[in-house]
Amino acid sequence: MTEIEELARRAIDCGFRIHKQLGPGLLESVYEAVLEAELGREGMLVERQKSVPIRFNGLNSADAFRADLVIEGRLILEIKSVERTAPVHAKQLLTYLRLTEQPLGLLMNFGCATFREGVKRVANGHQPLGDFASWREKTNG
Repeated sequence: MTEIEELARRAIDCGFRIHKQLGPGLLESVYEAVLEAELGREGMLVERQKSVPIRFNGLNSADAFRADLVIEGRLILEIKSVERTAPVHAKQLLTYLRLTEQPLGLLMNFGCATFREGVKRVANGHQPLGDFASWREKTNG
């Protein structure tokens, strides 16, 4: 199993446990904070509300978007707490993956009756792979 797949598996396991204990209906910020803490307890490096810059046609924005959670500088988690996600939520995550040149992200919706129906893997076919540090070097250069 690749490193990114193992990170995704562990994140999903944590999300499942949280959903089982807390259930649906809380604010996204609550699930985000609890998930950050649980992943940290599992020994993973987790960054919350990670600022990601963008450089496009001479525009440099240090705060183009904020990823809800970034695990080990590689796996982006987009957290929702809604009855059902809209297609735009997966598109948003895919855009984040493309901008950061990461292969995989997870859309986790804690608002569903079961956690299984609230998890969506979003894959980015764009290459090459790197971590946030190398991506930032390229975009801030």
